[in-house]
Formats: sequence, structure tokens, C-alpha cells
Amino acid sequence: MLEHDRLIAAEPEYGEGRIDHAIRPKHLKDYIGQPRVREQLEIFMGAAKLRQESLDHTLVFGPPGLGKTTLANIIATEMGVGLKSTSGPVLERAGDLAAMLTNLEPGDVLFIDEIHRLSPVVEEVLYPAMEDFQLDIMIGEGPAARSIKLDLPRFTLVGATTRAGLLTSPLRDRFGIVQRLEFYNLEELTEIVTRSARLLGVETSHEGAVEVARRSRGTPRIANRLLRRVRDYAEIKGNGIVDVTLADAALNMLNVDHHGLDHMDRRLLLAMIDKFDGGPVGVDSISAAISEERGTIEDVIEPYLIQQGLMMRTPRGRVVTRQAWLHFNKTPHEHAIDPEGERRP
Repeated sequence: MLEHDRLIAAEPEYGEGRIDHAIRPKHLKDYIGQPRVREQLEIFMGAAKLRQESLDHTLVFGPPGLGKTTLANIIATEMGVGLKSTSGPVLERAGDLAAMLTNLEPGDVLFIDEIHRLSPVVEEVLYPAMEDFQLDIMIGEGPAARSIKLDLPRFTLVGATTRAGLLTSPLRDRFGIVQRLEFYNLEELTEIVTRSARLLGVETSHEGAVEVARRSRGTPRIANRLLRRVRDYAEIKGNGIVDVTLADAALNMLNVDHHGLDHMDRRLLLAMIDKFDGGPVGVDSISAAISEERGTIEDVIEPYLIQQGLMMRTPRGRVVTRQAWLHFNKTPHEHAIDPEGERRP
């Protein structure tokens, strides 16, 4: 099973962008959560506007679904400039980037999603554009070829990535502002669900919004997706109002439990408990036991389980924690470890 096949996948589903755009906050004051990022950007953008300058190039990184694209849109709106969007894999040739850069207006925001996937040849074009607002292009071929410099309008590059460690040092060093997005807490997600419900015309109780938020894995994109599915359930199985009872029934039907775990998560944890006595066990053995590819386990399933303290990677292999045993109402064996990595006597 692929990440995109899961209801609780943090990556966007096909066609989801149009709906997200309708409920996406347009101004910093409407942006919920990430208080440190909000405060810093408010200061940086305010100072840039006072000086009548473009904002410094900005790198935003963190797990998918936390609002990196939303922040890029907010920066453009707050600065009162245009926004041009693209992504690293789309910019295959230097000419693709050059075409975008030469079409920018003064002060515009150029948003590059998945910036860690830029090809080296495109990165080389980006360096002088970011640093000197100049574009080096080659005219002609062979011995007659010559390089000319084109002046570019001052612009703000906003780069977004889920894999900041894959950025090259020369590219990373050219960003004057670097912001990391963190997972959201329950209170923030409840506020997001309540706001989205209002914009979508969904009547929801506070307790119903809390129940949706609780199972959203700390991610606004998942919260909004679950809200839409719960809305469907409410319209067909209920009276259209999302209260805690209906939200619980809808999410249970969708196989998303109170921890935000879905069928894949539970299958992996139960296999480790029932077949390997909680571990330690190698990832290849887990792969064979649940008939999932190693890459899917490492990149799709494991990260959230580790983040939630339900599973750990150790030098001897994967182990489930005491918390995972208790989640399934099973008695932990005497060697079960706590999420902090300590064994209880």
C-alpha cells in the first residue's frame, strides 16, 4: 500500500488542492499554530515593508501537511506582491528556471516546493539569482558561445522541503530566513477544525471538533480531510451535525482510532507483539510478516509510530514500547521498554 492510498496520509490527495485553497488562511493573523514562526515572520515582513524592500529569501521545512505552501501564500499576500509557484522536480532544465525568473515582477515571491529535488544544473542558475539578482545565460554554441548577465528584479525565493538534510550547503546558506514547522497540538488542531467547518458550512460541536482533531496525527491537512469525510457521514447517517458521538462513529468506520492509527499502523504493531513478542526484530522480518515492502515500512508507517512513542529503533532491531502493548489492551512482558528507552524492573 502506498502513502497516498491512506486516509491519514500527510501528502495531498489528487484534487485536494482546490478544496484546501478555499479554506487556507490568507493572512498571518488567521494562521493558527506555529507561534514562533508567526512572530518572527511578522517582524521580518514588517521591517521589510518599512524599508520598502523585498523579504529575505526564506526556507520553510518540516513534515508534510503542516502549512508550508500556506505560509508562502501568506508571505505574498502580506507583502502585497505576486506569487509564482513551481516545484523542484518540474524544473528539469536551467531554461525552465530562467523563464520563471525573467517573468517575475519587482518584489514577487517565487515559491519552489520540494526544493531539495532541484537538479544540480538548475541550482547553479539559482545561486547568482538569489545572491546578486542576476541570471547568467549562455548564447550560442561551441567556440562562439559566450556568457551574458541579465539583471533580475529583486524577488523573494520561498523554498519548502520535507527533507532539509538533503539540501546542499551552498543553497541552504543563501536563505536569510529559515523556519521549521512543528506538529500541532490538540488545541490548535481543534481551532483549525472549527474554522474549516465554519468555512465549509459544517455544523459541529466543540466536542465533535476535538474528536476529529485528536485523530489527525498533529497535521492540519489530515484534520481537514477527516472533517470532510465525517461531514459526508453526518449528512447520510445523521442529521448533518458533527457531534462527538457521530465523529467517533464515522472515524471508527474509517478505521482511524483514537491515536490516529489506521489499519496499516495497527497491523504492524500487532505483528511485532503477537509474532515477535514485541521485538527486537529486523525490518525484513516485519516486511515478510505483514507483506509490505521495506521502504513502505521505513518511510510511511514507522515515522509516526516512533514519534508517538509506540515503537523504537535500536541497534538490535525494532521494538514496540510498553505504551503499544497497553494501546491494544495487552499485558506488557517484563522486558517491555518505556518510550524513553528504559526497561522497567
